[in-house]
Amino acid sequence: MANPGPRKRDTLYWQVLVGVALGVAIGLFWPSFGAQLKPLADGFISLVRMLVTPIIFLTVVVGIAGMSDLKKVGRVGGQAILYFEIVTTLALALGLVVANVFKPGAGMNIVPTAIDARSVAGYATAAKSQGVVAFLLHLIPGSFAGAFVENDLLQVLLLALLFGFALGRLGGQAQPVTDLLHQLTRVFFGIVAIITRVAPVAALGAMAYTVGSYGAHTLVSLVQLLLGMLLTCALFIFGVLGLIARVHGFSLWRLLRHIRSEIFIAVSTSSSETALPGLMQKMEQAGCPRPVVGIVIPAGYSFNLDGTCIYLTLAALFVAQATNTALSLREQLGLLAVLLITSKGAAGVTGSGFITLAATLTATSGKIPVAGLALILGVDRFMSEMRTFTNLVGNAVATLVVSSRDPDFDAAKAEATLGRKGSGRRL
Repeated sequence: MANPGPRKRDTLYWQVLVGVALGVAIGLFWPSFGAQLKPLADGFISLVRMLVTPIIFLTVVVGIAGMSDLKKVGRVGGQAILYFEIVTTLALALGLVVANVFKPGAGMNIVPTAIDARSVAGYATAAKSQGVVAFLLHLIPGSFAGAFVENDLLQVLLLALLFGFALGRLGGQAQPVTDLLHQLTRVFFGIVAIITRVAPVAALGAMAYTVGSYGAHTLVSLVQLLLGMLLTCALFIFGVLGLIARVHGFSLWRLLRHIRSEIFIAVSTSSSETALPGLMQKMEQAGCPRPVVGIVIPAGYSFNLDGTCIYLTLAALFVAQATNTALSLREQLGLLAVLLITSKGAAGVTGSGFITLAATLTATSGKIPVAGLALILGVDRFMSEMRTFTNLVGNAVATLVVSSRDPDFDAAKAEATLGRKGSGRRL
């Protein structure tokens, strides 16, 4: 797999920053023109998305097939799911606390019947299809090729696990197939390196469209909610994730610096998928074993959406406060329990955060009016960027935590990249 040098990565980082700055300027001074630049971002996202599923499939299959102990896959997956559940619960609880302390929606006194719910009707309809049983059945693709055609990450991950296990059981007889898949992996990451060169242009188009379409005044109208989201994400990243990083002996700041290009690409395009291939490479460069990276990161995109969890609790309570919907502590804890389930279905769907929020409000027996989602629709794009950033960092930390327990973890490489202390402490 190609490993770009520090100079090349730094160049991309600065180019993306310049693209973001130019996009903001175009959106502010030429909003009509800026709103027309959305295809630049859409094209880049489509280019990356067409590579995500084959890269996930190849990485996981090659990693599992190369394992001498296939039980290790189960251990890695079990450790990852346990970590995901603990951390996402903390994210949901933190959002609940911040919403109750700062009360961003208090004083708006919105009458639910006076809200024009037509703007969120599509999300409410999509929310009806969300549920635990539907989610589990959706993991099984209609056909082997169907998972790739639909670009469904979890379905491809299931196929990759089965394919990898089958190759592993064949042993040496499957070596030619494994070697071919390994070479194909290098080819696909080579394509990613080519596509990534246009990331600054995509960042320019995305920011120009966002600022040009919504304008600075959009931020002012719901600034309390945006500040609450920003504060909660910062507390989670530098408090919760920072503590986890410190306990495991690596520097969160150095991790952020290591993946800064991926952060800016993901935030500027408001899509975590655009950074997925690059993030997988960066985690391997930080000493994480390829099989662990191949399992934890794709699974994290569905089960470890920390930023989305924060968004869900803040937005739900904001709507309740804005519409003067009283919620007791018991009802809020019930909402938290529902969110623990519905938040796991927030991946792989356009407008997933909004759809999941609609599903959650529906599951609470209509206590919080679903029509109230129209209140935050205008600033959802900006909140999406915050949750994308938090999701990305959360999955990077999760990969390091799970990898640090693996015997194949390269501690020397991690120390050189992230300042790992080698203290041997574990959560």
